[in-house]
Amino acid sequence: QVQVVESGGGSAQAGGSLRLSCVVSGYTMGTKCMVWFRQAPGQEREGVATTGDSTYYADSVKGRFTISQDSAKNAVYLQMNSLKPEDTGMYYCAVGSPYPLFGCGLTARNYLFLNWGQGTQVTVSS
Repeated sequence: QVQVVESGGGSAQAGGSLRLSCVVSGYTMGTKCMVWFRQAPGQEREGVATTGDSTYYADSVKGRFTISQDSAKNAVYLQMNSLKPEDTGMYYCAVGSPYPLFGCGLTARNYLFLNWGQGTQVTVSS
């Protein structure tokens, strides 16, 4: 069983920074990708950043967010700079493996399986 635990959420002023952490434990064989998703109230969940066989960012966070991985710690981080109020939402870490036709990406339905964390709230005020 895979456990995914996020931390590091909180409140920030616009223009500020937060760093999210995600630690994965348990049976992780077969997982190729680590992905950060977010969901704002009343909106659909969206992929924010992924790392694994490739690294991608949503257009809305390019140049502001950086995803990094520490394989020795089975951890992935999301450094969020120049935060905007529209970055507010619940941030979820997920690890999994995509269908064979896809590499690591930001679309959850392209994954054969994803193991999700419980989420961490990020609130950015103007």
